[in-house]
Amino acid sequence: MKSRQPVATDARRWTAGDPHFYPPPYVGGYAAAKYRQKTRLWLMYPPKLIKNPVVWEVGHKFNVVTNVRQASVTDEIGVVCLELEGQRSEIKAAIQWLEKLGISVEPVEINVIES
Repeated sequence: MKSRQPVATDARRWTAGDPHFYPPPYVGGYAAAKYRQKTRLWLMYPPKLIKNPVVWEVGHKFNVVTNVRQASVTDEIGVVCLELEGQRSEIKAAIQWLEKLGISVEPVEINVIES
């Protein structure tokens, strides 16, 4: 099976902010990639939000890619290390939305294990 080659319409859909489209990393080259960043955050969920699909919602409400790096969930609290990748403005908006829900958001200070 041949791999799909990037086309100009893919880059346009991505830069237009289509929330259902995430192109392969080579689409748009370095010019598009330089506006993206990765941010790692600690999220602490209150008990009332533990069963809600908050990480999924972030990925669909905002033009960011979510990556759960670590998680620990009990009946009393949920702690998640979440990596967000996207434009800085989208990441900021996602963080504000999480805080508005009542989730405590703190930056990860040191990357102990980088993979």
